[in-house]
Amino acid sequence: MADLVSIREVGLRDGLQLSKTRLSTKTKLEWCKEQASIGFKEIEVTSFVPASILPQFSDALVVLKEAQKNESLLASVLVPNYRGAVNALVAGAKKISFVISASDAHNHSNVNCSIEKSLSMLKDFIEECKIKNLYGSVLISGAISTSFGCSIQGRVSPKKVCEIAEKMAFLGVDEISLADTVGYANPSQVSELFRNVLNLKGKVELAGHFHDTRGMGLANVLSAFNVGVKRFDASLGGLGGCPFAPGASGNIATEDCVYMFESMGVYSGVDINNLLKLRKKLNKWMFKDKLFGHLLNSGLPKGFN
Repeated sequence: MADLVSIREVGLRDGLQLSKTRLSTKTKLEWCKEQASIGFKEIEVTSFVPASILPQFSDALVVLKEAQKNESLLASVLVPNYRGAVNALVAGAKKISFVISASDAHNHSNVNCSIEKSLSMLKDFIEECKIKNLYGSVLISGAISTSFGCSIQGRVSPKKVCEIAEKMAFLGVDEISLADTVGYANPSQVSELFRNVLNLKGKVELAGHFHDTRGMGLANVLSAFNVGVKRFDASLGGLGGCPFAPGASGNIATEDCVYMFESMGVYSGVDINNLLKLRKKLNKWMFKDKLFGHLLNSGLPKGFN
């Protein structure tokens, strides 16, 4: 039996955070619908943040509600704090990614509080889920940003990342995602840190989130995959970046990531030909933004199945 990998599209969330183009709600939903139809089982559709800070997500409630009409799709959302998490819960989100930075400097820049305060908010949110009898039916992902380095602070201690991951697992998250927010990671660093987190106690799924700032995004994905990670985030056209992390640029391109795995015989469940058709549409939609990735321009190799 072939190996399996799960690729979550994050273009509608991470990809739009720094974009010059403001997509209409209608276009967002068209993007989501088309991508779900070609084999994507999970799409991060929006972020529950104040519209005054990131107005491109002012339609979060509508986007989530419409995306959830597709019962075969897990429409996940990202939140930065307790308030955002509760708002997402009330809105009916079935998977909520609660982001906490491994860099105290970045956490202050991103959510204006310490790492410990963010962990305390995560604990309170999980307790809220239990009070509402939603714990277990709503998936909670602990997303650890700047796990491999920070453009504000510099080096981030792997020990600190493991401590945060262990606390998240103890609190009861369903998944832990290690994010290379500013593209500092290298393959050796990636394999070592993921091995260490995999060895922590608790049955928690692991995921990887990599940016291609220095051209090592796919190499880092492969490094994580080779030590047992089977879930990865990617963004169509390599869109993305963090508005509170100087120098942060795009995610790994979804189309390149799918091609890499499929060419290795690792099944992603994605129709790559239709993915490239959607990628062409993205050129028109995101006309003010520079898009990345190699596969659209080079095409699939002759005889590729």
